[in-house]
Amino acid sequence: MAERRWQYWAERTGGGRLPWRSSLLVAVFTQAATGWAQQLQPGREPIGVPGRLLLLLGPALLLLRHRYPVPVLYGVCAVTLGYLAAGFPYGPVFISVALACLAAVVAGHRHAAWGAVGALWAGHLLIAHWLYRWLPPPGDGPAPWGTEGGITAWVIAVLAASEVVRVRREQWARDRAERKAAERRRVDEERLRIARELHDVLAHSISVINVQAGVGLALLDTDPEQARTALTTIKEASKEALGEVRQVLNTLRAPGEAPRAPAPGLDRLSELVAQAAAAGLTVSVTGETRAGGMSPATDLAAFRILQEALTNVVRHSGSRTARIRISRPLGALELQVDDDGPATGDDAGGSGSGLIGMRERAAAQGGTIEAGPRPDGGFRVLARIPLETKEDW
Repeated sequence: MAERRWQYWAERTGGGRLPWRSSLLVAVFTQAATGWAQQLQPGREPIGVPGRLLLLLGPALLLLRHRYPVPVLYGVCAVTLGYLAAGFPYGPVFISVALACLAAVVAGHRHAAWGAVGALWAGHLLIAHWLYRWLPPPGDGPAPWGTEGGITAWVIAVLAASEVVRVRREQWARDRAERKAAERRRVDEERLRIARELHDVLAHSISVINVQAGVGLALLDTDPEQARTALTTIKEASKEALGEVRQVLNTLRAPGEAPRAPAPGLDRLSELVAQAAAAGLTVSVTGETRAGGMSPATDLAAFRILQEALTNVVRHSGSRTARIRISRPLGALELQVDDDGPATGDDAGGSGSGLIGMRERAAAQGGTIEAGPRPDGGFRVLARIPLETKEDW
């Protein structure tokens, strides 16, 4: 309970500390400058002990302006009206009013601040043009109406300055919130990117390893040479997977550094076809297979999409053949992967995380993925990715 009260106090007072430095500065300046104002207004009531106490009471109330902004503002306005009613000279006494008004407006109590300052202004009009007959100093006359223009301008200036500060503080708060939200989005996007990379690397390699392990076990006694080939494929696939996983993890250990190995792209499509062949899948490739003219991000996305599509054929299709077609219609890259089926698992229709990852990769480059059964019973993955110009890379 005590800890909650302390947190509440800290939130209301800006860390639990009273603003005594600014309040002390206002008190010292008001006391010193009012003596100078007295010399410029010889007809006003001389500053004595009562006047000095009223000048101290306003800054003393300012100590609580962050915790109780509205009561402090009305209290300071009441003290200032009492000071003016006593006939003391105009001048620095209004600094406390300005600071209390600023605190109330910044805290969100705009209408209360306008009401308090308006009441102070109206009270001053009553004192200066009607109640002066019964108030000190003796023999005082009404204040010139010309001076009311300056006082009105002062009131408007105080309210306007308070509103400007409030708007600026709200803008700063929005900017801080937007920066924090943007940072969270960057962290989430980086986490998603790493998750996609790890999924694509591990899913493809483990699928190859799983198939070859099954071949090795089946032929271990009857065809040792073929089993040896399967084990060699497992070794190569696991080595490549470890290398790519290490590259991804290195970006976590040393953020901002360039990767030591280049990211895979369409120039490694032949390796991808060889790995699929090792898993028992015959892959034919037609169309434009060069990576020239596309950004590194698009090149990587194209490679990963083809890798995941072939992985899905290995894992979820009864077909042992797949066809890749790569084309470049005007301003775009199209990747099409077909197999003749049939599906061997419940998730072959595209409900797994692999297709989600492909769609995310395509969407990150402004593209789309269409995946689903063909009318003849096979399955097709069609990716369309817009090609950026070199100025956009």
